[in-house]
Amino acid sequence: MQGHAYSCGMTDLKERRQRAIADLIRGSTLSSQEELADRLGSLGFAVTQATISRDLEQLGAVKVRRAGQLSYALPDVASAGFSPRIASVFRDWVRSVEPAANLVVIRTPPGSAHLVGVALDNSEIDEIVGTICGDDTIFIACRSDADAQSLSAKLGELQ
Repeated sequence: MQGHAYSCGMTDLKERRQRAIADLIRGSTLSSQEELADRLGSLGFAVTQATISRDLEQLGAVKVRRAGQLSYALPDVASAGFSPRIASVFRDWVRSVEPAANLVVIRTPPGSAHLVGVALDNSEIDEIVGTICGDDTIFIACRSDADAQSLSAKLGELQ
């Protein structure tokens, strides 16, 4: 029975910590996990970098460039049936989405294709067979031309 009480207490602590992280991200510009750890420490949360990294992933936090500075941001809501992380990444980093036979071609700013490609690779989007990323272009291989057309239309809505 004690194990159950401990488990519930840890879950409550995790929820409170993640709420605090979300509030800090929404309320200020935080550009590093170290900075976030310091702010959490001042709120009474003793955390490791691994815990912060895990919490950020579970919250769907991503780094975005605002006024030339990278900082953490939380996704608003899921768009077009995609995860909040994919929606946020597309809003911030994708310039165009275009079908080409059974491929979807995505253009990003220079140096950003890998960021978008990793988000796509980690998603569970059924139409995606695989991705190839260059510097500013991503090719998504789909099973069929119809899948590429459908995926292109859905991804285009995220921009």
